Amino acid sequence: MSARSLNKVILIGNLTRDPELRYTPSGTGVCTFGLATNRSWTTQTGETKEDTEFHRIVAWNKLGELCSQLLTKGRKVYVEGRISSHSFIGQDGTQKTITEIVIEDMIILDSRKDYGQTGASTNVNVSAPVSQLQPVTGTQPKAEVPKKEIKEESPVEKTGGEDITADDIPF
Repeated sequence: MSARSLNKVILIGNLTRDPELRYTPSGTGVCTFGLATNRSWTTQTGETKEDTEFHRIVAWNKLGELCSQLLTKGRKVYVEGRISSHSFIGQDGTQKTITEIVIEDMIILDSRKDYGQTGASTNVNVSAPVSQLQPVTGTQPKAEVPKKEIKEESPVEKTGGEDITADDIPF
């Protein structure tokens, strides 16, 4: 009998920056954004302390495109995925390691009206997983984001049956 293992991350936090959508040379969409999570506790002396953790989030394919269209800095989201770490040699010749959360699901936890967004933007059911999000009929679709090609050197793992090379990494 082999031992089981699990690599699962669930975070609820606020975006620290607007999502950035890029495309690999083969046309695969990859979106990155920052997410901040807060933790507070009370010390033995009764003092309240707070700590903020910052996470690098990566979403591939259709989920990445949806994140780039629906999310903006400050929005509160639930994300679910896995931890992924990889090392590479930076431009200065030193080895660097990046740890990120590769998400498989995202749920928007606040409403667009919380951010003063009105007008003919696409309305979605913000309590449903991204895989179930559908625009409400009669709304204007959001303009397509221009494709940016990715040309950084870093290793990455194989996803979805498609080989991703170091040239495909968005950072």
